[in-house]
Amino acid sequence: MYNSNIETKEVKIADITPNTRKFSVTFKVLNVGEEKEITSRRDGTSHRVADVLVGDETGVAVLTAWDDQIDQFKSVVGDTVSLVNGYVSLYQGKLRLGLGRFGSIKAAENKIEEVNQENNISEKEFEEDFSSRRRGRGSYQRSRRYY
Repeated sequence: MYNSNIETKEVKIADITPNTRKFSVTFKVLNVGEEKEITSRRDGTSHRVADVLVGDETGVAVLTAWDDQIDQFKSVVGDTVSLVNGYVSLYQGKLRLGLGRFGSIKAAENKIEEVNQENNISEKEFEEDFSSRRRGRGSYQRSRRYY
């Protein structure tokens, strides 16, 4: 269950790890990648997905945007925004940011001029630790059976 009483903490891109939870981060939206059409394995519905490159003075990261979020990010390319209550996931061992159900973006108070593109935290490999996740939730449920 979602606990809205927990404060979100402000972090920099370089400080985000797979264990980062309940955070906000301010970044410049650098570009929105090519959209892909995918079909949900859960219910068969069709969705759009695109990678958004975002960054601050400490580094850059890939944010995965879904459906209407893609249009939201396309409208703010080059602008500085804050991701409030974001989440972190791993896709093929690479770190990704996301808005999720409870996240949002809003105009930032201060503009980011310089972005450190040398430190891409989404290029680093991370080991996915499924044992720390609760069973039966999302894509982290894995079968250990071998046939």
